[in-house]
Amino acid sequence: MSGAGKVVCVTGASGYVASWLVKLLLQRGYTVKATVTNLSDPNKVVHLKELEGVDERLHLFKANLMEDGSFDSAVHGCEAVFHTASPAFIELTDPHRSVQLIDPAVKGTLNVLKSCSRESSVRRVVLTSSIVAVAFNRNPKGPDTVVDETWFSDPVFCEEIKAWYFVSKTLAEEAAWKFAKENGIDLVVTNPGFVIGPILQPTLNLSSESFLNLIKGKGGFPSYQFVDVRDVAEAHILGFENPSASGRYLLVGSVLTRSEVLEILQKLYPSMDVPKIAAGDPGYQVCNKRAQDLGVVFTPFEVSPKDMVESLKEKNFLC
Repeated sequence: MSGAGKVVCVTGASGYVASWLVKLLLQRGYTVKATVTNLSDPNKVVHLKELEGVDERLHLFKANLMEDGSFDSAVHGCEAVFHTASPAFIELTDPHRSVQLIDPAVKGTLNVLKSCSRESSVRRVVLTSSIVAVAFNRNPKGPDTVVDETWFSDPVFCEEIKAWYFVSKTLAEEAAWKFAKENGIDLVVTNPGFVIGPILQPTLNLSSESFLNLIKGKGGFPSYQFVDVRDVAEAHILGFENPSASGRYLLVGSVLTRSEVLEILQKLYPSMDVPKIAAGDPGYQVCNKRAQDLGVVFTPFEVSPKDMVESLKEKNFLC
């Protein structure tokens, strides 16, 4: 096993991507120090304690993004730190609530990196950013536009369209790159698109709830840049294990319109009452060559929604 004898840290371990990351790390033999906000909350820890290898190689820590030094004990002795913890909301209409979203994302990222800078054992930090920190700016985009790692979202533009989550991820990544450069931290960043696939946690997160709303016809975006949650977790591990990994990696396996997604779901589940909508704007393309060069093999799109639907059914979120 590639991770045998190695100790790593995963922040926000109860989350959608992080839960899969912990699972894959344990399968590879890593010892994982995982942080959650509340060790007494079953929704935060039960699904982690059910993973294979937890008795010997999973250690849970309580940590708060807004507390300086909160991650010191979890980071201590680790070779890699995977920072996935960040609040996620799309609809924030109260400007004061945006502070509750942006501060934990930015200050929390800096607090984790400060802990890493104080720990000589840390060889690399892998940060979970997002495609929303890449593609949202004033640049014109159309079906033939190809977004790559050189693109950066404009936080002022994101503020103007009141996309507070986009602001938080953009500012957090900017702060991470600046701190890493100033403090000699080897930083690798992943920028996943809309994450789908089976859920391990017992509660809905932002993307799984958005996918559920899509199925029920409760809105959604004109087009989506999709990636399977297992591919995202795998990319994080590759970002640590590959010595030549550097910079940003856009994690998008498929770009589909909302109508195309619903058509595929209808074929997969003929008896499901899937809403029918007119064909939408195909949006823009995303270059995933760097991720493929890293070793990421993207899951065919048809696999991911099927696995997600089955897990939503299993957890009684979808009848």
